[in-house]
Amino acid sequence: MKENRKTYDRNFKEKAVQLSYERDNISQLAKELGITAPLLYKWRQDYQEFGTGSFPGKGKLKLSPEQEKIHELEKKLKETELERDILKKAISIFSKGGR
Repeated sequence: MKENRKTYDRNFKEKAVQLSYERDNISQLAKELGITAPLLYKWRQDYQEFGTGSFPGKGKLKLSPEQEKIHELEKKLKETELERDILKKAISIFSKGGR
């Protein structure tokens, strides 16, 4: 039988991370919140690495602002190359048809 994974919303994770910085005993805090200590440490690490971009939700990438910009530019480049290829084909079709 498959066990369902618990999901936590962004606000819960952010508040848990904030509390973990305020408290000394992280294991006790994790028990109080109903999560494991390693999970809380992972959330802290993600928060340190990505800041406010942490915990984006299901299926989304965690990217730094620079990585987001690169991802966006690559997407635009791919789109532009596709448009260029379509125009090249259209030009070759119309130039053959005029003879």
